[in-house]
Amino acid sequence: MKECYADLHIHIGRTRSGKAVKITGAKTLTFNSILQVASERKGLDLIGIIDCHSPEIIEEIEAAIMDGKIIEKSEGGLLYRETTIIPGSEIEIYDQNCKGPIHVLAYFPTLKAMKEFSAWMSGHVKNITLSSQRIYCDGKTLQKIVKSLGGLFIPAHVFTPFKSLYGKGVRSSLREVFDAKLIDAIELGLSSDTEMVKDIAELESYAFVTNSDAHSLGKIAREYQKIQLEEPSFAELEKALQEKGNRKVIANYGLNPLLGKYHQTVCSACFHEVLNISGPCTECGNESNIKGVSSRIKELSKVKMDDGFKRERPPYIHQVPLDFIPGLGPKSMEKLLEAFGTEMNILHKITLEQLKAIVPDKLAAYIDAARKGTLILEAGGGGKYGKVKKES
Repeated sequence: MKECYADLHIHIGRTRSGKAVKITGAKTLTFNSILQVASERKGLDLIGIIDCHSPEIIEEIEAAIMDGKIIEKSEGGLLYRETTIIPGSEIEIYDQNCKGPIHVLAYFPTLKAMKEFSAWMSGHVKNITLSSQRIYCDGKTLQKIVKSLGGLFIPAHVFTPFKSLYGKGVRSSLREVFDAKLIDAIELGLSSDTEMVKDIAELESYAFVTNSDAHSLGKIAREYQKIQLEEPSFAELEKALQEKGNRKVIANYGLNPLLGKYHQTVCSACFHEVLNISGPCTECGNESNIKGVSSRIKELSKVKMDDGFKRERPPYIHQVPLDFIPGLGPKSMEKLLEAFGTEMNILHKITLEQLKAIVPDKLAAYIDAARKGTLILEAGGGGKYGKVKKES
């Protein structure tokens, strides 16, 4: 078995001709640039590239296969150098069963299956070229289509206040909109972790995934997981999410929830933290607020298990991404990469003494504290990220 690092939620900002795919994504976030950064700079073994349903992106992948830049793997997935790509799509559901919009992720084993899904999807969205489009069918119908093509179905960033399963999508249960048996995993999102959600009964059946939801190249692998597989492929990923044959997620690496943009409840006007969500803001008197992930999780955790089953979870390691670290600028980062190869090496294989040989001692100590999760943090909320205050 191999231990593989995987980030399964990376957006495409633009096509190679410059057309928008994820409108809020960076212009530099192209299919080719994602491959280069994820493989050569980040050192990821497995990546899920969302937005592969866009017809021009499909053409780019086909061209890369024709040129021999990408190889289609027999077990599913597309190989670029040492990195395996799982083609995927993010879709927005907002049908009669939803309280609000829900984002979901669909992954497919082959480009052929992705093309078939794109062709079907084009008849149910207004603009097939763009990311995260609202689909005009109900959630269960979408699940069945994904499964008919051999795909994986994962609700995205499920606690985010906007456009997520528990944020505004359902009152209390995923069964309000989905077939529970056709869900392959749950993506936690940046403002939550395993410990926070341990008492939500209906999630016990599912593996948790932690992904970057990257809208820029620098954000790739700000959250990721280590997965035990025979080799990186679609088939092996599916087995890992189902925990078959000793394949499994063996560690989740993510932001401390305090760093997430929506961790605490804040006033919608002045963004001051709201401690009493039923009363006005104590700072400005505004009566509306943005409910934080921590508050929403407490509501959902009130429903307890019927059978007492408790899934054994892998460790969730609070790791501050390198680009959050004070003083770690582009020049220092390039020195580290030149010395150690990839960010995964810096985060997992390099000793503190090796770091000190390349960068000043104080910066090396910051990096070491970041990967151990011991930096002091200031909580985020209302769409603003938390931040690192100082080394502990």
